[in-house]
Amino acid sequence: MRSFVAIVAELAVGVAAAVGLAVAAYALIPAASVPSPAITPPAAIATMPSPSPAPTPTPGLTGTPAASAARSPSPFPLVGQAAPALVLPGLDGATIDLASFRGKAVWLVFGDTSCSPCRDEYPLMNGFALRYADAGLVVLAVHVKEDAATVRPFVASLGVTFPVAIDEDGSIAAAWKALDLPVHYWIDGDGIVRDAAVGVLGPDQMAASLGSILPGVTVAE
Repeated sequence: MRSFVAIVAELAVGVAAAVGLAVAAYALIPAASVPSPAITPPAAIATMPSPSPAPTPTPGLTGTPAASAARSPSPFPLVGQAAPALVLPGLDGATIDLASFRGKAVWLVFGDTSCSPCRDEYPLMNGFALRYADAGLVVLAVHVKEDAATVRPFVASLGVTFPVAIDEDGSIAAAWKALDLPVHYWIDGDGIVRDAAVGVLGPDQMAASLGSILPGVTVAE
């Protein structure tokens, strides 16, 4: 029989061989890759949207009149204002008071006998005065820095039938800003100056301005 020592030695060798085989097998197995933890991207920073500019309202679509329909501002400071007082003697000596014509449309002109446009305009004004008297039109002339004796033959030669007042010292003309003659003003029935013009006027301009103080009346040239 084999000795006890030999048997133990063989067992030890067998165990060592088994352990070596196990270690070699473990070395051949690839290391399992450890999954990296998923990186969560940072949350997007919320931004407030920029406010959009408010749309500009289109004239004429929101109840606001179109700018093109509005009248251009007048260079005459009295337009749109209450007419200044005007009380002067007439050619016949009677007092002419503008306030007495309240309720009527008044076409007022400042001129003098040396005013060449007046010679052309007075006959036209006379025609308008006669045609639209029934519509409430009053035409009134004021002669500046002249006396009645000078003015009387002048208006008679032109066949003037509308009233003519005398502003001998020019104070009324100054109050009305009538510095360059002739100066025309159109005053409505409420005593408001609605239009004004300076210099020579044609019948078309006269008719257009009369339309501003004769509402509802079609004024022909």
